[in-house]
Amino acid sequence: MEIDTTPVWIDSSERLAELCVRWRGQNAVALDTEFMRSRTFYPQPALVQVGDGEHCYLIDNLAIDDLQPLRELLLDTSVTKIMHSCSEDLETLERLLGAVPEPIFDTQIAAALTGMKAGLGYAATVSQLLNIELPKSETRSDWLQRPLSEAQKTYAALDVAWLPLVYGVLLKRLREQGRMDWLLEDCAALVTAARNPPPPELYYQKVKGAWRLRGSQLSALQDICAWREREARLQDLPRNHLLKEHVCLNLAQRLPGNTIGLTQAGLEGRALRQLGDTLSQIIDRAAGREDPPPALSQPLSRSEGEHLKLLRQRVSEIAEEKSLPVEILVRKKELEQLVQSPQPELQGRLRGWRGQVIGRALLDTLHTAREEAVK
Repeated sequence: MEIDTTPVWIDSSERLAELCVRWRGQNAVALDTEFMRSRTFYPQPALVQVGDGEHCYLIDNLAIDDLQPLRELLLDTSVTKIMHSCSEDLETLERLLGAVPEPIFDTQIAAALTGMKAGLGYAATVSQLLNIELPKSETRSDWLQRPLSEAQKTYAALDVAWLPLVYGVLLKRLREQGRMDWLLEDCAALVTAARNPPPPELYYQKVKGAWRLRGSQLSALQDICAWREREARLQDLPRNHLLKEHVCLNLAQRLPGNTIGLTQAGLEGRALRQLGDTLSQIIDRAAGREDPPPALSQPLSRSEGEHLKLLRQRVSEIAEEKSLPVEILVRKKELEQLVQSPQPELQGRLRGWRGQVIGRALLDTLHTAREEAVK
């Protein structure tokens, strides 16, 4: 099948509805988005691209009044949505349409599961699989401007042009290797994560250095970060534009009781004037909490570090045996959780296909290492 990469601009509800009827009759369509996010919490959807294996369509969501047919296409489980490295695209579509597409086939994940390098970009994937070189000149464009330049349109169209062919190659390889279920599991997890973002109360766990805090300090960090998360969403501002992360940590460490203390923690100028009273109240309430969150994991001890090395070595051996990149098998954080657990068990991603491939080996390796350590 020959693909016409000429961008087809769609800016009317009627034309979009016609196309969505056609696309819903296909087994799969390629999907991508362009968005802006430099000064906002949420992505600002600027364009939706669809490739049907014949043409490349650019849907101007800024001009179309009725996007419901597109939403119905995304939710039509009989149509696979082919995407590449799609986490931010899923978030953008959820913001635009209140819907996360399902099912999806992420070609970046699929490529890794077939033995290609983990984290390959779209252009590199197309180059390696199809021997087609793509330009990347418009990656920092202003996608909210209208009209878009011809270069922007061409770039956006190419982002979906070759996805159907990439999909065909990877689908065949996954089936031949017996790894299609792995891909479906990982893509379903992406959809679940996009539909269920972590609650604000858990964001403190991402703050660098939070492991040093205990009791009221950790309560304060949790409450400050939860407030910042809700306020950033409400005002549609980047988190650090509202309150920098290191200031959150300083406030929690110092638990200041006055303006001087707030200033010493790094809250100054307009931020002090606008946020000082609110943050003081949060800190005061946190100091009185009787249910501080449990302490976070400490940096690895020397023995734990040695056990981590053994686990990583075992992962490398299995990755080589299975012709898989290490990164697709397990994350460093997951290994650290195992070595720090008094009674390690497989959790999260390690309960699925990864548990079958490396889970038992990891637990056995760790058990042996701990037995050797006490001899």
